[in-house]
Amino acid sequence: MRKITVVCIGNLKEKYWVESLAEYKKRISRFFDLNIIEIPETKLQNNASPTNIMQALKTEGQKIIELTKGKIICPLCIEGKQLDSPGFCKFIQKNTDTGELCFIIGSSFGLHPDVKSLGTNLSFGKITLPHQLMRVVLLEQIYRAGTILNNIEYHK
Repeated sequence: MRKITVVCIGNLKEKYWVESLAEYKKRISRFFDLNIIEIPETKLQNNASPTNIMQALKTEGQKIIELTKGKIICPLCIEGKQLDSPGFCKFIQKNTDTGELCFIIGSSFGLHPDVKSLGTNLSFGKITLPHQLMRVVLLEQIYRAGTILNNIEYHK
C-alpha cells in the first residue's frame, strides 16, 4: 500500500477539527497507509520578534528533519508550486511509487528555510490558511487523489 506521512507543527484541540480529520483518515485508509505526526509548536519567550520567530522555526525544523530522513519531502508553503487536483494526484502517484511521501505543515509562523529546501514545495494557493484548516484541506485532497487513482466517482 502506498505510504503517506503528514508532519504537522502543533496539535488539534477543537472537536470539529479532530472529527474532520478522523473522517478523512478513515476514508483515506482504503487507498493509502497514512501516518500523522504532530510536533509541539515552540513557545515563544516574551515576544514574537523576528529573531525569536526564526529561532522557533529552526528548532521545529530540526525536529522535522530528524523525523523525515529517508522520505520524499513535500513542504507546504505559500510560495510553492500550485497544482490542480488531477496534478496533485499525479504528484502523489509518482512519489509514492518510489517511496514514502511526507507532507509538512508548519506552524502559524510557517517553516524554516532549511525545511523548505528539502524537497518539492507545494502551495494550495496564495491565501494564508490556519494550519489546522490546512490539515483538513490536505487530507481531503489526499482522499480525492485516492479516488482518482482508483477510478471512484468523487472528483468532478
